[in-house]
Amino acid sequence: MTGFIARHDLWSEEQTRLAGEIGAQVRSAGIDQVRLSFPDLHGLLRGKTLMAGALEGAMEDGCAITSTLLFKDTAHRTVAPVFTAGAGVGDPMLQGGGDLIMVPDPATFRVLPWASGTGWMLCDLYYPDGRPVAHSPRRIAQSAVARLAERGFEFVSGLEVEFHLTRLVDPALELSDVGQPGNAPTVAPLHQGYAYLTEQRFDRIEPILDVLRRDCQALGLPIHSLEIEFGPSQVEFVFRPGQGIAPADDMILFRNAVKQIARRHGYHASFMCRPQWRDAMSSGWHLHQSLRERASGRNLFAREDGEPGLSAIGRHFLAGLLAGARAATPFSTPTINGYKRYRPNSLAPDRVAWGEDNRGALLRVLARGAPGATRIENRIGEPAANPYLYLASQMLTGLAGIEAGQEPPAPVDSPYQVDAAPLPGSLEAALELLDANEMLRSGFGDAFVDYYLMIKRAEVVRYNTTVTDWEQREYFDLF
Repeated sequence: MTGFIARHDLWSEEQTRLAGEIGAQVRSAGIDQVRLSFPDLHGLLRGKTLMAGALEGAMEDGCAITSTLLFKDTAHRTVAPVFTAGAGVGDPMLQGGGDLIMVPDPATFRVLPWASGTGWMLCDLYYPDGRPVAHSPRRIAQSAVARLAERGFEFVSGLEVEFHLTRLVDPALELSDVGQPGNAPTVAPLHQGYAYLTEQRFDRIEPILDVLRRDCQALGLPIHSLEIEFGPSQVEFVFRPGQGIAPADDMILFRNAVKQIARRHGYHASFMCRPQWRDAMSSGWHLHQSLRERASGRNLFAREDGEPGLSAIGRHFLAGLLAGARAATPFSTPTINGYKRYRPNSLAPDRVAWGEDNRGALLRVLARGAPGATRIENRIGEPAANPYLYLASQMLTGLAGIEAGQEPPAPVDSPYQVDAAPLPGSLEAALELLDANEMLRSGFGDAFVDYYLMIKRAEVVRYNTTVTDWEQREYFDLF
């Protein structure tokens, strides 16, 4: 092969082998088209849909896509001066809205059960000269996995993802609804809430949950359980643990799939943290994590003597997570809305502390059961987080704790009363902490952190200059 992918040696032997099988899969499954997508800064999938006949060329030379997609905020506005030298990030390769190359990852090929005759693959981004794009979140996570591998470690994580599943009443598709962003759809709840984990409520919404379950399992997603959450129309999907960046790939596919499947059946799924509903409950994304020894598969967080508690490596990792928690918040909680979740006595953390099997703490350590299940649950995340950046932040801050031999403070029994550093109260404050953190700048790279800050600060500025409903109600008649 002499195409772009072979010329720059972009695939492993396993990826090359899988690529050779995809053509037969496409033919046998009656695939007419294949979606090639890459995860952007926000964890949104962007890409192109190729006809099946064009796939062979893409598997040799990749697929060109405009670099302006790297500079979109959450309203899909281009916030960087792409027609200026350096494109606002000091990189001449990105100016002028030129092309990047999407290279499919054959290991991610799926047939979409809800879209007739449609295949799907995740892609990695490269410059036309074959260099990986430094601004790619998936690349950042892959680099973090490689750093752990150099120490003989493998990152293991499991996802607990809460979201709101509602009936779609009005999709907001009148001309008066368009905009950047447009008006939000009108929805109705599927249950009234507060009947946490009751079978009756589960059965009430089981018809749509069953559709989601079947399609997610058809995709190969490692679903462990489906649960009714506490808030109105709030549900949770729990995943079995996976290794490396596989859970991040699963999360990207899961969010994309759930939103598309729900919409096709007249429902609406939102991974926004806290909707503007009366008595709404915030949704979280709890990340269970541990390290495994690559050579033996042993859980390195478990004590070798089999006694309860964390090993030395587990303690160091825990200390690193605590030390980096505040500055890493933009990666676990990247939206303005997500900071409205950090409230006392809410099953969400509001300060930097850890506890043994305590769901009010930022970090919940589970180290009293079977040694193989010893792990740390980080309860900081919102379900809208970019999974590659969230996982990378955990790997890098935890590894920093190991390398420094840090020890955690004592566990807490009253996580909402302990004298501990508060989590940042806004995205704006969190970005300042990230900007000043040398460890995260070193781990993610200055170029990526500066790029991330530019995009997210543009979002904050847009929010700060928008007149909200709260302001109108508070001041318009009063003054």
